[in-house]
Amino acid sequence: MKKKRLNYNYLLIAPALMISACIILIPGIMTVVYSFTDWNGLSPNVNFIGFRNFIELFHDKIFYKAIQNNLIWTVLFLTIPVCIGMLAAMLLLTRKKTRSIYQVAFLIPYVLAPSVNAMLWMNVIFSPVAGIISVIRKIGFDLGSPLANMKTAIYGCAAVDIWHYWSYLTVIYLAALRQTPTDQVEAARLDGCNGWQLFRYIYLPNIMSTVTLMFVMITIGSFLAFDYVKLMTGGGPAHATEVLGTYAYSFAFGSMKVGKAAAVGLFISFFGLIASFIYTRISKKEEIQ
Repeated sequence: MKKKRLNYNYLLIAPALMISACIILIPGIMTVVYSFTDWNGLSPNVNFIGFRNFIELFHDKIFYKAIQNNLIWTVLFLTIPVCIGMLAAMLLLTRKKTRSIYQVAFLIPYVLAPSVNAMLWMNVIFSPVAGIISVIRKIGFDLGSPLANMKTAIYGCAAVDIWHYWSYLTVIYLAALRQTPTDQVEAARLDGCNGWQLFRYIYLPNIMSTVTLMFVMITIGSFLAFDYVKLMTGGGPAHATEVLGTYAYSFAFGSMKVGKAAAVGLFISFFGLIASFIYTRISKKEEIQ
C-alpha cells in the first residue's frame, strides 16, 4: 500500500516537476553554458571562449555603475516603501469598516501596467512642460525633470516604482498584523502601552517572519529591476540609471552579445542567491529557538 501511495504521489507532482524543468532548470543551465560563449542569439555556431565575457565585464565601468545603481535601488526599497507600507497597515488595522475600500484604492497603482504608471509620471509629474514640475517652475523654483539629471535620474525612476509597490507591502503587512493574538494586544493596552510600544513589543515580534521574508523578496526584486528604468530612461542619461537588467538587455538585443548578457544574468542570480541563503539561515535559527 505504501509503495502504491508513493507512486501515486510521484504521479501527482510529475506535471509540476516537468513544468519547472522546462521553464526554470533547462533555461538556467543554458544561461550558464552561454555565458562562456560568444553566441549572438541567431547564429547556429557557438564558440566557447572561456571566462572572456566575465573578464570584459570586470574591466567595464558601466558594469560597476549598474551594480551601484542596483544597490541604491535595494537600499531605497528596503527603507521607504517598507516604512510607508507598515505605517499604512497599522493605520488600517484600526479601520475595520473602511479597511477594504482603502486597500482597493491603494492597490490601483500596483495593478496598473508599468507602462501606464511610467506614462503618468512622465507626463503628469516629471514633465517640465505640462507636469507638476512646470507648475513649480512657474512659481519661481527652477526645477527640471529629475530624469534628465544624471545625479537624480535613478531616484526619479525608483520613486515611480516605490509609488507602485508600497501598497502591495501594505496588504501583506496588514494580513500579518491581523494574525496577532488579540489577548496579547488587550493585555498590552491594559498595561498602558502606547501605540509605538504596542507595535514594537507586540505586533512586530509576531510578524517578524513576514517582515524577514519581504526583505528577502524586496532584495531579490531590486536586483531584477528593469521595467521602469527601461520605460523612463532606457538606462540613461549617459548610463546614469543603468541597472543589471537593462545592461543585460542592451547586450542581448542591442549589440547581439547573448553570451555576455548571460554572464550579466548570472550576476543577477548570484545576488538573489545570497539573499535566499541569508533568509534560509535566519529561518533555521528561528526554528531552533
